[in-house]
Amino acid sequence: MGLQWILHDWSDERCLKLLENCYKAIPKEGKVIVLEAVVPFMAENSTCSQLSTALDVFMMTQNPGGKERTKEEFLDLATRSGFRGIDFKYCVYNFWVMEFFK
Repeated sequence: MGLQWILHDWSDERCLKLLENCYKAIPKEGKVIVLEAVVPFMAENSTCSQLSTALDVFMMTQNPGGKERTKEEFLDLATRSGFRGIDFKYCVYNFWVMEFFK
């Protein structure tokens, strides 16, 4: 199952519900592949960091509860919704391909 630029549209509570439903829908050894921007925990003076921060502000203005998240926030969402963890696979300009494992 794949989610591309979906989670940043929603609050943590809505993301938890969405991910819990994904968890229930995939097979025992399944995974959900997520493509999202990941913001750095500490602000950086790089083009990628500035882009992620700008996207975060944009999401907050367009979607109530929407936001970009850090790696730690994605891990928290994954574990709270039942997944055993995340594998951060690939990164291009702060956009990550992540695998959430059942």
